[in-house]
Amino acid sequence: MENQRRLVGPVAVLLFIPCILGIVASAQSLPAPRVLDLSATDGTKLKATYFGAAGPGPGVLLLHQCNRQRKVWDGLAQQLAAAGINVLTLDYRGFGESGGDRFDKLPQGMAAQVIAEKWPGDIDEAFRYLTSQPGVKHDVIGVGGASCGVNNSVQTARRHPEVKSLVLLSGSTNLDGRQFLRSSKLPVLFSVADDDEFPPTVQVIEWLFSITPNPGKKLLHYAKGGHGADMFPVHPELPTSIVEWYATTLIKTPGSAPTSTDVPAIPREIHTLDLIDQPGGATKVAQMLEGARQHDPKAILFSEPVVNFVGYEHLQAGDTKGAVEILKLNAVAYPDSPNVYDSLSDAYLENGQKDLARDNAKKALEHLASDTTDPKERREGIRASAEQKLKQLGDAPQ
Repeated sequence: MENQRRLVGPVAVLLFIPCILGIVASAQSLPAPRVLDLSATDGTKLKATYFGAAGPGPGVLLLHQCNRQRKVWDGLAQQLAAAGINVLTLDYRGFGESGGDRFDKLPQGMAAQVIAEKWPGDIDEAFRYLTSQPGVKHDVIGVGGASCGVNNSVQTARRHPEVKSLVLLSGSTNLDGRQFLRSSKLPVLFSVADDDEFPPTVQVIEWLFSITPNPGKKLLHYAKGGHGADMFPVHPELPTSIVEWYATTLIKTPGSAPTSTDVPAIPREIHTLDLIDQPGGATKVAQMLEGARQHDPKAILFSEPVVNFVGYEHLQAGDTKGAVEILKLNAVAYPDSPNVYDSLSDAYLENGQKDLARDNAKKALEHLASDTTDPKERREGIRASAEQKLKQLGDAPQ
């Protein structure tokens, strides 16, 4: 919901002046930010910036979105330092001023390999630097991330029990990350805007919020603002809310937040999505869909792209049977989409069911002929994927 501005009277203004003066004085006494060169385990140079607080305090590691670099955090980092929180921002390898092959130039498979095999160690090196600094309370650390930085933040918390608080903007996490959030007691602040350039992000953030059990969790949901840290200029109150969040969960009451009294309603579709993610859930939702379509043949219970995303995550996690059931469900729900058949073909192929993989690759190509929904680039990608599988299966189209 959009925040509404409130008018304050002269007394309130006078009471607020000392607070403003205190923040200004604190900012003036801060040490200058330090630009750093960190070394990854393979020798790659990683560029980071350290924003030290005026005195001892907790630390926060900020992890940027994959269409930006670490400097998007500069304003927030300075506010956090003024509030007594030490901050480290990092350019991932291949981004900004860090070394490594430029990430946006890497083939998809190689980019995924860098994310899985290189980034965790790089981020841990930044984490070690932050927690080793004089004045940083090494066992009271917050992590914040936007977009791809959301998964990086959740995985960092999985690896480091020193993490006591998270801020997650406009992003997702994988199957292991969701399981961690379901079982973790960490307080988490989420934020997203409805006009996000990646539409499924809105549902995913609502989903992650719904599965987080901490009663102090918070969701700041805006109508407009864009993706990740791009929300800051549109909503200058958002960085302030993040500073207040970390001040509460790292300084006042480390590892906890007051129980939220303003919990937003979560759409039923989000709960259905979470059921699909559970063992046997796809079968239950298939039964729900069948029942719903007896009353309304066009009934929709979930989003095609989000469920497709979930299916691939199960596939990548080694749950091939679960992935098959999830992607079968998507094909039943969206029988006119060529992409659902291409995705199901991938799952069948991974599960060793070559005949079904071949059949569904052919269905993808057949449905492309009447596909008026997907843009040209996407249709070409589906065609290339289906044809590649048929060639691999010895049944290349003529």
